[in-house]
Order: sequence, then structure tokens, then C-alpha cells
Amino acid sequence: MPAFTLCFWRKSLRRAEKGARFDRLLLVAITRVLFVCLGNACRSPMAEAFARAHGADVLEAQSAGLAPAIALAPLTHAVMLEKDIDLGDFYPKELGLVINRVGGAADSVDLIINMSGYELQLKNPVAVEEWDVSDPIGETEEVFREVRDEIERRVLLLIETLRSRKRVESERVSTRVDSRRRPTRQ
Repeated sequence: MPAFTLCFWRKSLRRAEKGARFDRLLLVAITRVLFVCLGNACRSPMAEAFARAHGADVLEAQSAGLAPAIALAPLTHAVMLEKDIDLGDFYPKELGLVINRVGGAADSVDLIINMSGYELQLKNPVAVEEWDVSDPIGETEEVFREVRDEIERRVLLLIETLRSRKRVESERVSTRVDSRRRPTRQ
């Protein structure tokens, strides 16, 4: 079941502060996305960080690796700082631990973005999107930048896709609430 966030429209809040009788509410589905790569030290942490930085209104991001590294690759941290994103507290996590933390893939994520190059063996059905992004581990700083930029581009496209779905859904959901907070249809 998808997570939902309740949002007030800014104009409605201003009216509510002035004593207006009705506020307009918007129920927004948040897509839970898990980014997966091999070591959870380069690609998937970059994707998770970009998703959190640019798309927190439409998605909840996590990342994991098939065989997690001991620590984040130093060049990953360096090239992300160039984009003003600090991965200082990040640590690699194993795919099985992230998925099983809530009780299975179907319960904890809505979409998996797989950058590992390997087919994922999942117990529960969940949508999987394959991204062909080369692994920069052991490469130069320039290669890390190229991979970072490609991941950012792909994450921004994903976010735009989710936002366009949100706009369509939000046009269908229009709820009014009176001062006693009883839902009524317009």
C-alpha cells in the first residue's frame, strides 16, 4: 500500500489564518523508491541523495547494495559535494536488510531502480526498473563525475514522471473540510 502525505494548499492556509470556513486538502501518494547497485558505495547512494534533494515531494528514497562495501567510496563523497550534497553520514546497506526491515519488498518499496547489472531475486513482487549505468569504482574522478551527472539526469526524469502522475491524480481529488474538519465533497 502506498504511503500518503496530506498537504494544505498555501492559499488555503492563508485564508484559514484569516478565519475562512474551508481549507482545501490534497492527498498525495508518495512513491517509495529503492536504488540498488553492487556495493552501495557509488551509484545507488548518488541516486538516493539526488532523489532526496530534488524529489522529496513525490518520493521517499532508500539505497542498498547486493554486496555492500565497507564504506562509501571517497570519490563518491567528493563529486557529490560539488553538487552541494553531503553524504557524510551515509553507510552502505545490504539489499536483504533494507527490504526485510519492514517485512518484504511489497511492504517497504513501490519501485526498485536496479543499477547492479544483475537480475534481482525478490520474494515478493515489486516493480523493477533497470538503469544501465556504468560502475565508477576504481575509475578516475572524471568518470565519477560523468556517472554522477547521468544518475542526476535519470533521477530528475523519474521525479518529473512522478510529479506528472501526481498532478493528474490531484486534479481528481478535490476535498473540502469545514471548520469542524468533516470531509465534504465539492
